[in-house]
Amino acid sequence: APTVEPTPTPEPVPSVDISDINSRSGILVRLSDGKVVAEKDADAKIYPASMTKIMTAIVALEAFSDLDHEITLSENIFYALDGQDAAQAGFQPGESVRVRDLVYGVMLPSGAECCLALADEASGSEEAFVEKMNKKAKSIGMKDTHFMDCTGLHDPEHYSTAYDIALLLKYALHNDTFREVAESHFHSTPATNVHPDGITYYSTMFKNMSDTSVTGGEILGGKTGYTSEAGHCLASFAQIYGREYILVTAGAAADATGVPHILDAKTIYNRLGEAVAQK
Repeated sequence: APTVEPTPTPEPVPSVDISDINSRSGILVRLSDGKVVAEKDADAKIYPASMTKIMTAIVALEAFSDLDHEITLSENIFYALDGQDAAQAGFQPGESVRVRDLVYGVMLPSGAECCLALADEASGSEEAFVEKMNKKAKSIGMKDTHFMDCTGLHDPEHYSTAYDIALLLKYALHNDTFREVAESHFHSTPATNVHPDGITYYSTMFKNMSDTSVTGGEILGGKTGYTSEAGHCLASFAQIYGREYILVTAGAAADATGVPHILDAKTIYNRLGEAVAQK
C-alpha cells in the first residue's frame, strides 16, 4: 500500500520586534517559505526610489538570452537624464557595453544610464519597458505597486509597499545571475570602445557597510534607494544560522549618520539572529 507522508510541522517563525526602527515601514521575510517574521506598516504606500531597479534588472535579465550582447548607449539617454540628479555608472554616449555589465551598473552604482540603455534595447522605449515592469509586478502578486519609470526617480504615481518590494526581491533571487549581481561588492567591466581599461564600480550598499557580519550570519546583498520624498530605503537579504531572510525598509529620514537604512538592517538582522539562537 502507498505510504502517506506525514505533513511536516511548519517551522516556527522567530519573534522579532521592529517597531522602533528609523524607517517608517519595513518587513522581514523568511525566503524559503515567504513567512513574514516581522513587519511595521508593511502595506503603507512608499516611494521605492532606486529599489525600483531590482525590477529593471530582473526584467532585463529575462529579456536577453545572451548577456554578452553589446548595447550602444545613445545620446538621447544622456539628454533624458540631464538635470535629473540621477546616479550614473559612468558610461558615455556611443559606448558599447555588454548586457551583463549594464545589469551590474543598474544594481551596484544605481546607474540610470544603464537602466535606460537596457529599456531601449529590450523594448524600444522606456515607456514600453515600464509596461513590462508593471505586468511583471502583477504576475508576481505586487498588488499595491505602480511604476512610471525604470530608474525610480520621484513621481507621485510611482509607488509600492515594503511588502511588495519583498515579493519582488524574493522573485528576483530565483535568478542566479541576479543573485550573483546583488551579492557583488564591486564589478569591473572589460575594455570598451570608450574606456580601454573598462570601468569599476561599487555597490552603494556595501560601500556604506564596513562589516557585513550580523548575529548568526551575514548580510549577503541588497539595493539601496534614496530621494528626498522616499527617504532612505533598503532591500537586502541575509543568511542567519543557515537560513535566508529578506528585509525591506523604507522612509528613513536623513540623519547625522547618513545611513539610517543600513543601521536598521544591522539592528534587525542582529535581533533576528538572537531570536533564532534562543529557539
